[in-house]
Amino acid sequence: MRQAMKRRDFLFTSAAVAAAGVAGSAMAQGTAGAIEAEGDSVARNTSGLQMRDWRAHFPDLRNGAILCDTEARALHFWSEDESIYLLQPTSVPRTEELTRRGRTEVVRKAEWPTWRPTPSMLSRFPDWPTVIEGGDPLNPLGARAMYLTWPAYLLHGTQDTRKIGRRSSDGCIGMYNEHAIRLYDLVKIGTQVLLI
Repeated sequence: MRQAMKRRDFLFTSAAVAAAGVAGSAMAQGTAGAIEAEGDSVARNTSGLQMRDWRAHFPDLRNGAILCDTEARALHFWSEDESIYLLQPTSVPRTEELTRRGRTEVVRKAEWPTWRPTPSMLSRFPDWPTVIEGGDPLNPLGARAMYLTWPAYLLHGTQDTRKIGRRSSDGCIGMYNEHAIRLYDLVKIGTQVLLI
């Protein structure tokens, strides 16, 4: 009888701990595979995205730092004071020719930005419109955009959530709209950006 009680207590305790762990993980995880850590708390990463240390990529966190990993299809953000770390899935350019790598910075931010295809896009797709206003469901820039020093290369949201986690863009780094809004609120003009 004593052996059965121990086993039953163990099973009950294990089930309770597992349920609490799943609930806590889901709450900390946020939406769509993102990880957000503030202060000393770090969310459990169940999406397969790999957390990184900023020191391997930046000399400091002046103005904050964004790392876009095109192989992992992930965006990392560290606040200047290291109190916030974000890890979000992204879309990346479809081909190597469209993929830009190196250091840049955020030079402009826009809410519900207007989209204008580049001349090379229009030459490949002449039937595309020359302008799509912000908020239009066909606008590929989504809810927020952060413009970089490189012309026509942005970090932005998207209405088309099927693109996230894929090689699907014409050069930009795309995010779920809710992730782009969160990042937009944290990023300032001059935030460092590195694409690898």
